[in-house]
Amino acid sequence: MRNLSRAALVYWTLFKKVNKPRLTNDGALVVETTPHTGRSPDAKYIVRDEITDKLVDWENNQPISEEEFEEYSSSFLSEAETHRFYEQDLYACADDKHQLPIRVNTIKPWHSLFAKNMFFKPSPEEIKDFKPEFQVYSMPSYTEEPRVIISFKKKIILISGTDYAGEIKKSVFTVLNFLLPQKGVLPMHCSVSLREKDHKSTVFFGLSGTGKTTLSSDTYSYLVGDDEHGWSSTGLFNFEAGCYAKTIRLSPDKEPLIFDACHKFGTILENVVVKDDDADFDDATLTENTRASYPLSFIDNIWLEPRCEHPTNIIMLTCDAYGVLPPVARLDPDKAVEQFLLGYTAKVAGTEKGITEPEPTFSHCFGSPFMPLRPGVYAELLRSKIKKHNVKCWLVNTGWQGGPYGEGSRIDIAVTRKIIDAIQDGDFDEDKCKYVWHSYTDLEVPDSDKVPLDMRFPERGWASKEKYVETARSLMSKFINRLKTMTL
Repeated sequence: MRNLSRAALVYWTLFKKVNKPRLTNDGALVVETTPHTGRSPDAKYIVRDEITDKLVDWENNQPISEEEFEEYSSSFLSEAETHRFYEQDLYACADDKHQLPIRVNTIKPWHSLFAKNMFFKPSPEEIKDFKPEFQVYSMPSYTEEPRVIISFKKKIILISGTDYAGEIKKSVFTVLNFLLPQKGVLPMHCSVSLREKDHKSTVFFGLSGTGKTTLSSDTYSYLVGDDEHGWSSTGLFNFEAGCYAKTIRLSPDKEPLIFDACHKFGTILENVVVKDDDADFDDATLTENTRASYPLSFIDNIWLEPRCEHPTNIIMLTCDAYGVLPPVARLDPDKAVEQFLLGYTAKVAGTEKGITEPEPTFSHCFGSPFMPLRPGVYAELLRSKIKKHNVKCWLVNTGWQGGPYGEGSRIDIAVTRKIIDAIQDGDFDEDKCKYVWHSYTDLEVPDSDKVPLDMRFPERGWASKEKYVETARSLMSKFINRLKTMTL
């Protein structure tokens, strides 16, 4: 069945009782994907052939031979013929110069709804003669363990062994992240927003848990998109037409726009616990990685055109659980590229099994599992665009102050919002603000009253300066060692 409506796909999900479905009081569709409640990066493969052999970074991507793929795909597609698929004809990328026509084929109707939420719908005229450039097949029942295989020669993506919907969109983005740099377009795992008062754009880089989605979805800005964008010679454009927001401990006070979108018919709530027919976003029984998929149109402050001018600011978010980094620092182009290559944040105790203390996480380009080319390709594209368009770059810490996790306290989101407002208002421009070199982190910190005095320089909030210095040296050593491993 091809191009079914949201209502029809919700109906078929409930009728077939796929993944324990139910509706909340507000009409959101809730599904459960256990045991796989997140991506399986070790299960992703790229076919090694004459197209990919010399371009893909094989140190960070797993190859599968053409022979292995031919055998696997033949069996996969033969099995697929015995199933009824729900098909959606869609576009990835808002910029028609770089659009990728895709056909998403899924045996589960809610996966089809997910694709419909996340990608762009062709016009009625375009549908008539729609020819997909890439085909996506999601058939979870084909293998017991997760497996995602991408063939650029055959232009096909095969997904099995997992119900987690994020594999569908992330595999498509992996394709775009391979193709677009060859056209001079920088693909970015980021959110983009425009200020209401002047329409100047800000790019937010950040790994999960850093606040990327939350901070770009405020009531004083228009949201262009929350996850994946391209930066071309003409400006920024969204890869997708929807949001796939993390919802654990979602608050109507702190994230009102996202909270509201999660209470609409057509939204998918993935692994969210339901109590009394309402979503309980504080309950992490199934996973910390609870998710909501909804179209951008469900966000009240959405920018109607999913593209905009070149960015004025780039903000790289990190949740530093060590309490070492300042709440904000200015980055020159070289420092910006350095942080881009690091893609640093820190996991805290309790977020994953076995983690009992802060643990550094590095993901180059803030999205290494989906960046098939060598990191240096993306880094140099970023450097050239920053310089060409005179973009201001910043590191913003949304993590801890006054000590590491367990001793200090997390920086309040209201403080971070004020810092971002100051960045966007130009309050940290050189003619308005002095900068102090922070020797422990080798960063330039704005000495401004827009940042609380007791937070400007993190060592001041620690009970023991000696312990701060020791922790800072350890973290900076990890940064240096990580950069040495980059395949440029």
